[in-house]
Amino acid sequence: MKYLLLIYSNPQSWAHPLFLRNPQFLAMPAEERDELTRQAEALQREITESGELIVAAALADPVNTRSVRVRDGVPATTDGPYIETKEQLAGYVVVDCESLERASEIAARIPDARFAAVEVHPIMDMSGQEM
Repeated sequence: MKYLLLIYSNPQSWAHPLFLRNPQFLAMPAEERDELTRQAEALQREITESGELIVAAALADPVNTRSVRVRDGVPATTDGPYIETKEQLAGYVVVDCESLERASEIAARIPDARFAAVEVHPIMDMSGQEM
């Protein structure tokens, strides 16, 4: 089963990897920061070697985002993300793993989960709704 892990962050610290510029991360003791960085690198290696990692990508600053809506056949484009919030979608990871629990475990190990949020979404296959 494939899962989309959506990583959120405050755009004020926008640069990737995000957690390295997060004020809460920077306030941690150096040993803790080093350990969290090692854990992130270990997770990346683990899910790459296990074949669970399908793709991961960082998104550009949300100031470059556009929202497109078509109403009565007329497209309307507005600058910026759809929602007004402190945290914005910053990147994503697609994994192929055995269960929602495993996908949630991976999401919890992404350092940004400590400072913002990582959503876990099952991805539907072309046959329809996943259960």
